Amino acid sequence: MTKANKIIYWVATLWLALGMTSSAVVQLMRIPEGVQGVTHLGYPAYLLTILGTWKILGVIAILAPKFPLVKEWAYAGFFFVTSGAFISHVTMGDPFGDIFPSVLLMTLTVVSWYLRPASRRVASGAVEV
Repeated sequence: MTKANKIIYWVATLWLALGMTSSAVVQLMRIPEGVQGVTHLGYPAYLLTILGTWKILGVIAILAPKFPLVKEWAYAGFFFVTSGAFISHVTMGDPFGDIFPSVLLMTLTVVSWYLRPASRRVASGAVEV
Protein backbone atom coordinates (compact mmCIF):
# COMPACT_ATOMS: atom_id res chain seq x y z
CA MET A 1 0.00 0.00 0.00
CA THR A 2 1.40 3.38 -0.97
CA LYS A 3 1.82 6.15 1.55
CA ALA A 4 -0.83 8.23 -0.27
CA ASN A 5 -3.33 5.37 -0.10
CA LYS A 6 -2.62 4.94 3.62
CA ILE A 7 -3.29 8.62 4.24
CA ILE A 8 -6.49 8.57 2.15
CA TYR A 9 -7.62 5.40 3.96
CA TRP A 10 -7.13 6.89 7.42
CA VAL A 11 -8.68 10.26 6.52
CA ALA A 12 -11.73 8.55 4.99
CA THR A 13 -11.99 6.06 7.86
CA LEU A 14 -11.71 8.66 10.61
CA TRP A 15 -14.16 11.00 8.85
CA LEU A 16 -16.55 8.06 8.39
CA ALA A 17 -16.18 7.13 12.07
CA LEU A 18 -16.84 10.72 13.12
CA GLY A 19 -19.90 10.98 10.85
CA MET A 20 -21.36 7.69 12.00
CA THR A 21 -20.67 8.45 15.67
CA SER A 22 -22.22 11.91 15.51
CA SER A 23 -25.33 10.65 13.72
CA ALA A 24 -25.58 7.75 16.20
CA VAL A 25 -25.48 10.18 19.13
CA VAL A 26 -28.28 12.24 17.55
CA GLN A 27 -30.29 9.07 17.01
CA LEU A 28 -29.71 7.61 20.47
CA MET A 29 -30.48 10.92 22.19
CA ARG A 30 -33.65 11.24 20.12
CA ILE A 31 -32.87 14.83 19.19
CA PRO A 32 -36.15 16.30 17.84
CA GLU A 33 -34.67 17.09 14.41
CA GLY A 34 -33.48 13.49 14.09
CA VAL A 35 -36.87 12.10 15.08
CA GLN A 36 -38.60 14.45 12.65
CA GLY A 37 -36.17 13.45 9.89
CA VAL A 38 -36.77 9.72 10.24
CA THR A 39 -40.56 10.06 10.59
CA HIS A 40 -40.61 12.37 7.55
CA LEU A 41 -39.11 9.47 5.59
CA GLY A 42 -41.91 7.20 6.82
CA TYR A 43 -39.93 5.17 9.36
CA PRO A 44 -40.90 4.63 13.01
CA ALA A 45 -39.00 6.60 15.65
CA TYR A 46 -37.85 3.42 17.41
CA LEU A 47 -35.64 2.74 14.38
CA LEU A 48 -33.33 5.47 15.70
CA THR A 49 -32.30 3.32 18.67
CA ILE A 50 -31.53 0.36 16.43
CA LEU A 51 -29.55 2.43 13.91
CA GLY A 52 -27.68 4.39 16.58
CA THR A 53 -26.64 1.27 18.45
CA TRP A 54 -25.41 -0.55 15.33
CA LYS A 55 -23.55 2.54 14.11
CA ILE A 56 -21.59 2.77 17.37
CA LEU A 57 -20.75 -0.93 17.17
CA GLY A 58 -19.77 -0.52 13.51
CA VAL A 59 -17.42 2.35 14.30
CA ILE A 60 -15.74 0.25 16.99
CA ALA A 61 -15.40 -2.60 14.50
CA ILE A 62 -13.77 -0.57 11.72
CA LEU A 63 -11.35 1.21 14.06
CA ALA A 64 -10.30 -1.76 16.17
CA PRO A 65 -7.35 -3.85 15.03
CA LYS A 66 -7.94 -7.42 13.84
CA PHE A 67 -11.38 -9.02 13.34
CA PRO A 68 -11.49 -8.52 9.54
CA LEU A 69 -14.74 -10.45 9.11
CA VAL A 70 -16.49 -8.18 11.62
CA LYS A 71 -15.12 -5.18 9.69
CA GLU A 72 -16.66 -6.55 6.48
CA TRP A 73 -20.04 -6.75 8.18
CA ALA A 74 -19.65 -3.23 9.57
CA TYR A 75 -18.78 -1.81 6.14
CA ALA A 76 -21.74 -3.67 4.62
CA GLY A 77 -24.04 -2.28 7.31
CA PHE A 78 -22.75 1.25 6.76
CA PHE A 79 -23.31 0.89 3.02
CA PHE A 80 -26.84 -0.46 3.50
CA VAL A 81 -27.78 2.32 5.92
CA THR A 82 -26.31 5.14 3.82
CA SER A 83 -27.67 3.88 0.50
CA GLY A 84 -31.05 3.34 2.17
CA ALA A 85 -30.99 6.91 3.48
CA PHE A 86 -30.03 8.20 0.03
CA ILE A 87 -32.86 6.31 -1.68
CA SER A 88 -35.35 7.35 1.01
CA HIS A 89 -34.48 11.04 0.64
CA VAL A 90 -34.59 10.89 -3.16
CA THR A 91 -37.92 9.06 -3.08
CA MET A 92 -39.38 11.74 -0.81
CA GLY A 93 -38.15 14.48 -3.16
CA ASP A 94 -35.93 16.04 -0.51
CA PRO A 95 -33.52 18.83 -1.50
CA PHE A 96 -29.86 18.06 -2.16
CA GLY A 97 -28.85 19.49 1.22
CA ASP A 98 -30.80 16.67 2.90
CA ILE A 99 -29.45 14.03 0.51
CA PHE A 100 -25.77 15.04 0.63
CA PRO A 101 -24.87 13.63 4.08
CA SER A 102 -25.89 10.13 3.03
CA VAL A 103 -23.93 10.46 -0.24
CA LEU A 104 -20.86 11.67 1.64
CA LEU A 105 -21.00 8.85 4.21
CA MET A 106 -21.63 6.29 1.47
CA THR A 107 -18.60 7.56 -0.45
CA LEU A 108 -16.43 7.49 2.67
CA THR A 109 -17.60 3.93 3.36
CA VAL A 110 -16.60 2.76 -0.12
CA VAL A 111 -13.24 4.58 -0.06
CA SER A 112 -12.37 3.27 3.42
CA TRP A 113 -13.39 -0.28 2.49
CA TYR A 114 -11.54 -0.25 -0.82
CA LEU A 115 -8.29 1.16 0.59
CA ARG A 116 -8.18 -0.82 3.84
CA PRO A 117 -4.80 -2.44 4.50
CA ALA A 118 -4.27 -6.19 4.07
CA SER A 119 -4.29 -6.65 7.84
CA ARG A 120 -7.89 -5.40 7.87
CA ARG A 121 -9.10 -7.67 5.05
CA VAL A 122 -10.56 -11.14 5.15
CA ALA A 123 -7.91 -13.52 3.85
CA SER A 124 -8.92 -15.33 0.69
CA GLY A 125 -7.38 -17.15 -2.23
CA ALA A 126 -8.91 -14.65 -4.63
CA VAL A 127 -6.80 -12.30 -6.68
CA GLU A 128 -6.96 -8.72 -5.41
CA VAL A 129 -7.69 -5.83 -7.75
